[in-house]
Order: sequence, then C-alpha cells, then structure tokens
Amino acid sequence: MPFRAFRHIPLFLVGLGALALCAVLSLALGARSVPLSTVTDALLGDAHGRDALVVTGLRLPRTVIGLAVGAALGVAGAVAQAITRNPLASPTTLGINAGAGFAVVVAIFALKLDSPVEYMWFAFTGAAGAALFAQTLARRAGDIDPVRLALGGTVLQLVLLSWTSAVMLLNQRTLDEARFWLAGSLAGRDLDVLWPVLPTLLLGLLVSLALSPALNALALGDDSAQSLGVPVARIRLAGGIAVVLLAGSAVAVAGPVAFIGLAAPHLVRPLLGGDHRLLIPGCLIAGPLLLLSADVLGRLVMRPSELEVGIVTAFLGAPLLALLARKAAR
Repeated sequence: MPFRAFRHIPLFLVGLGALALCAVLSLALGARSVPLSTVTDALLGDAHGRDALVVTGLRLPRTVIGLAVGAALGVAGAVAQAITRNPLASPTTLGINAGAGFAVVVAIFALKLDSPVEYMWFAFTGAAGAALFAQTLARRAGDIDPVRLALGGTVLQLVLLSWTSAVMLLNQRTLDEARFWLAGSLAGRDLDVLWPVLPTLLLGLLVSLALSPALNALALGDDSAQSLGVPVARIRLAGGIAVVLLAGSAVAVAGPVAFIGLAAPHLVRPLLGGDHRLLIPGCLIAGPLLLLSADVLGRLVMRPSELEVGIVTAFLGAPLLALLARKAAR
C-alpha cells in the first residue's frame, strides 16, 4: 500500500490542481464575469465594490458548499457501491434522495416553511429514515442482503417520488417552493446552511476512510471476507450509516443532486484501481470536481440566467448510466 500510494501521488496532485482551477473558475465565472486579479484581491480583502461583493458574498460560499457537497456525494457513492457490490449503486439506490425530497415537501406543505435553513433538518431526517427502512427491507436472517438492499432502495425511491408528486399537486405554493430545491442547486445558499450539517458530514467521511480496508474484503464476497475475519454484517451496516451521514448532509444542503455519487467512483477506478484505501480519497477530489464543473457549466450555458446544477448533472449523467448499465449487462 505505501508504494502504491506513492506511485499515485502525481495523479492526486493533478486532481487537486484541477479542483483548484475549477474552484477559481467558480469564483470568477457566472452571469457577471470577474477578472482573476479582482478575485484574488477580493479574497485577500484588498478589493471593494460590486465585483468583490459578488466574489466574497455570493460565489465563495457557493464554491465552499460545492466542495463539501461534492466530496460527500462522491465518497457516499463509492461506499454504496462497495456495500452492495453493485456498480450502479449510489445514494439514490438507498432511497436517500427520495426520502429527503418527500420530507421537505411534506414540511413545506404542512408547516409553510420557505427557507433551506428551516427545512434542511427535515431533509436529513427523511434521508436517514428512508435509508434505514431500505436496510430493514434488505435484512434476511439477521444479515443485510446487498441485492435486496439495492432492490428495496429502488422500490422505496419510486414510491416516495410518487408520494412527493402527489403532495406537490395538492398545493400550488408547495409546488412553487419545493421545485427549486428538488432540482438540486448551489445557488442562493450561504454558509449558514452548511455549518449545522458539517459535523455529520465529517463523521461520515471519517467512518468511510476507516472502513476502506474492510470494504476491500467485501469485494471478495461475503464468504471470503468472513474467512479473513471481517464482520460482514457490521461492516455493511456501518457503511450504510456512513452513506446516510454523507448523502443526507449533502441533500439537506443542496437538494437531491443526482449522478455525482454514481459517476465519481467510475471515473476514479480506471486511474487508481479498486483499492478503497485509494478510491475513497480519490472520490474526495473527483466528487467536488464534477459538481463544481457542472455548476460552472450551468451558469454559462444560459447567461445571464442559469441552470440548476442538479439539472446539469442529470443531463450529463444519463448517458453515463446507460453506458454503465449496458456494460453491466454483458
């Protein structure tokens, strides 16, 4: 492992460089482009005026949130694919996005909420509840069956999506208020939305990194993993909890952004291999790189308006999902 990690250091450095470049572009580009010199001066506190306010007041919080949400979704996808042994798995497979969306729509409808800060905890609770219910459906003889977990999460997602649509159609205000959040967006968010869920997000990352050696054993199959002394059921349960913490935190902040969790591990594996001790740190870079790239693209394609990042990722991720599904069917 130390030698392999050393050999992959150049790839990590390239990834970090690309992520830094993408973060700079996120600060500079949008409906109003800001020169890089002004971006630097604004970050150092040496610039004032409208451009500096745009950078520090709007785009800097948006970029920081994008980094955190992208890292959470990327790692959540890697862990979800490991515990289900399903290359098409993602936080969506566990019903997390749908659970969060349903909880938020119900909260908007019943409690008349109108701010992400107000309903973010409903999103987190709904995400966690949906994932726990999916794991309950997947239990067989006390263990969690990975196939049943994927199927149960998918069925639960479809049911919750239909319920969400029904609630939104009952009330025009709920429809108007919820549809922007359900699209998945980094716009209009400030750091006050991120701070409350940051502890759970960091805990999910730490748990995922700690589980990485055991996740390698799971890839060998349950029997092989157990012969190596790995408590398969406990590791799978801990991995599910990590996915809930990560994806629940991300969804609570930015809404149900699709395909980042699915795509990031598949982009990293050809470069770093399937060792989760390398794959998970790689997804820490690839996830935010994908999310910020999609966010910047969404700002540019319809200037001076913009597309929500969730729409951009869905548009770009659909061909990837079709390609992966075709590959898995071979």
